[in-house]
Amino acid sequence: MTVVRDKAWIGIDVGKTHHWACVVDANGRTLSSVKLANDETDLVAFVDRAGSLAQQLIWAVDIIGAPSALLLGVLARAGHSVHYASGRVVAAMSAAYTGEGKTDAKDAYVIAETARLRRDLTVIDAGTDLVRNLAVLTGHRTDLIADRVRMINRLRDLLTSVFPSLERAFDYSAHKGALVLLTRYASPDRIRRLGQTRLTQWLRNRKVRGADDVAARALAAAEAQSIVLPGQELTATIVSELAGAILALDERVKALDEKIRHEFSRHPQAEIIESMPGFGPFLGAALLVGAGDLRAFPTAGHLAAAAGLVPVPNDSGRRTGNLHRPLRYSRPLRHVFYLSAQTSMMRAGPNRDYYLKKRARGATHTQAVIALARRRIDVLWALLRENRTWTATPPPAAQAA
Repeated sequence: MTVVRDKAWIGIDVGKTHHWACVVDANGRTLSSVKLANDETDLVAFVDRAGSLAQQLIWAVDIIGAPSALLLGVLARAGHSVHYASGRVVAAMSAAYTGEGKTDAKDAYVIAETARLRRDLTVIDAGTDLVRNLAVLTGHRTDLIADRVRMINRLRDLLTSVFPSLERAFDYSAHKGALVLLTRYASPDRIRRLGQTRLTQWLRNRKVRGADDVAARALAAAEAQSIVLPGQELTATIVSELAGAILALDERVKALDEKIRHEFSRHPQAEIIESMPGFGPFLGAALLVGAGDLRAFPTAGHLAAAAGLVPVPNDSGRRTGNLHRPLRYSRPLRHVFYLSAQTSMMRAGPNRDYYLKKRARGATHTQAVIALARRRIDVLWALLRENRTWTATPPPAAQAA
């Protein structure tokens, strides 16, 4: 006869094709340790079996991402909350258990024990379709931007090898007109043959802003090089193909940004977040993806700690007052708050005033931006709590506080 306990802890060592699950009781005794296929049938069957072992189940996983997506979906549908035991935490806990070997079964046991012994593990927000969509869209945008950087670097390298004066003439990462130029004219002789007047008209027909300036700079670069370098024509052809591909990629990013803007605007807190200087739709979406459910953080300090913006003490013996950045924090979340603070301080207003005050007191640029980012978390938290948008002048109630 199976004994039904009051509570059991289940640790799952997540894998791409298989998971290993371990169930322990209140005394740390193993009740079950099994290998599970990463498919719905196996996972649902295990969830049902685990329900017969205890009245309350506490689940924990070591990976949040693609490999655990189906598992988390099955658990969410069954009404279970899941804790996250990061790889760093599990590795530290493993050292406390006997045996040097590392196996999936041992890792699952350590995850279960970690969930049993620790009360500070983060609960994974199963997330709405909206946040999941934002995660997919922002992740895809990051990949596209990385592709764009790689293609720009390759284009500049090729152009330097055959037409260095034209490569120096423009910032191809930001100048759309220069890329349009390269789709057809990427060699000195072709630009010289066309001439400035016809080149200007050709650019205008393609709606290039500042066509006169682009044509003049291109012609000056062409007149500075009369030598024909080895492989020049073939390289120019490849440069033109790359320029066309970058422009097409820019259109994809533009369409993707519109999707992100639309999805983000549907979130109930979007208007509040976007009202903060430095937060647009993309950084706002990245905040929601990185933080999950903002309501899960009891205070602004907890949100700041999750972003690594709260220093932790490193005291020993007589040495006190030593602070350092925590080892365990969300780097994407820190990146969001840092970028938004850096953007906000570029314009006149309270954010820039605070940044300049920190600089005047001897802080470096990075230190001042981090201090501003920490302060802005308090402001954002207050706005979310009071359900109001940001204004340069706080309302009377906030000033009195």
